Amino acid sequence: MNTMKKTWIGFIAAGLLGLFIGIGTSVEAGKGPETRLPIDDIRNLAQVIDHVKRSYVEEVDDQKLLEDAIRGMLAGLDPHSSYLTPQDFADLKEDTSGKFGGLGIEVSMDETGFVRVVSPIDDTPAFRAGIQAGDLITVLDDKPVKGLSLSQAVDIMRGEPGSTILLTVVRSGESKPLEIKIKRDVIKVTSIRQRMLESGYGYVRISQFQQRTGPDFVSAMKKLRDENGDKLNGLVLDLRNNPGGVLNAAVDVVDALISEGLIVYTEGRLPDSEFKYSATSGDASDSVNLVVLINGGSASASEIVAGALQDHKRAVIMGTQSFGKGSVQTILPLGENRALKLTTARYYTPSGRSIQAQGIVPDIVVERGKLNLEESRFFKESDLQGHLENNTATSTEAGKANGDPEAEKNLAETDYQLYEALNMLKGMHIVSIMK
Repeated sequence: MNTMKKTWIGFIAAGLLGLFIGIGTSVEAGKGPETRLPIDDIRNLAQVIDHVKRSYVEEVDDQKLLEDAIRGMLAGLDPHSSYLTPQDFADLKEDTSGKFGGLGIEVSMDETGFVRVVSPIDDTPAFRAGIQAGDLITVLDDKPVKGLSLSQAVDIMRGEPGSTILLTVVRSGESKPLEIKIKRDVIKVTSIRQRMLESGYGYVRISQFQQRTGPDFVSAMKKLRDENGDKLNGLVLDLRNNPGGVLNAAVDVVDALISEGLIVYTEGRLPDSEFKYSATSGDASDSVNLVVLINGGSASASEIVAGALQDHKRAVIMGTQSFGKGSVQTILPLGENRALKLTTARYYTPSGRSIQAQGIVPDIVVERGKLNLEESRFFKESDLQGHLENNTATSTEAGKANGDPEAEKNLAETDYQLYEALNMLKGMHIVSIMK
């Protein structure tokens, strides 16, 4: 029996050693750092596998056992490295294409073992149900999250459109957990939305960086200029609760706002994990006064945009500190239909700041809140009986010059951060015309 056991352990160890040697060879071929394999630790791993196969209360499928070992290995590295099954591959493609099924939230695995909401995606079931950035998901229906991998938790949250799921959520400031029922739907993410806040001042919201976000952003700015007589006094770029997405799309957005200079660069252990992106000539924004809104749900590609614009002093960054996801994940194939998503580098802003676990600190901190504007108690000339009319401007023109008080009040009550961003743009415009 002992001889058979030694033979079995030796077989597993040899197989694992062959696997790791194969990986080591591929790394050396890429001229990466030389590594020495811990043979004793590999033997320990082989013994654990042997004990599980022989002694576990139920028989364990070999493939599941080894895949779980790989998942555990990667989960111990960081929250973003993972093992991709064929289904995970398909989900990854859906996430960047702008159409996928589920709830509409970007999540990560928290150090507590629960799922942390990075941000809800605009106009999705989770967004409409009131899920907020920073929420901690502890139970999915009746299944505790603790003990699940991130991919397992995501698989439970995805499902047939029209089906429902009950999330138990722990939220900062709430005395007890919240239970939120959400109906799953096919998630179609519109990356760009734009509108005029008031005459001369535009607003562009980027909810996620997808493959076409760059050119769509340029088109959105053109539409706003066309609506306002081919000129804008200021623009708000809203990146709040934007979980990131395609890196090239983030680079394209920054490139549309600056005419030269470094946008982002990465550093890692492997030479091919290091790269730099720089702006091309031309400025599609016509150097419009710019305010960028961020918060704790702004992550990854959003932070690259905010950090680059902040370093180039191209925009005033307002809101609250961003999420701090400044690492690069590379897809490394394993055969035909499986892969590793492995963290291979860190992002740095043009000035050399690492985004990782630090995030972008706004130039002006504006907390989320609500402002109730008091009605003016003063009488005006126009309130006096028999006042002389203004014979050079219509009441409509006067309203445009001063802004719409009712609209400003509504904005202050519904989105205080955006209200302050608009006020900042007005100040920037006054300064620019006085120069």
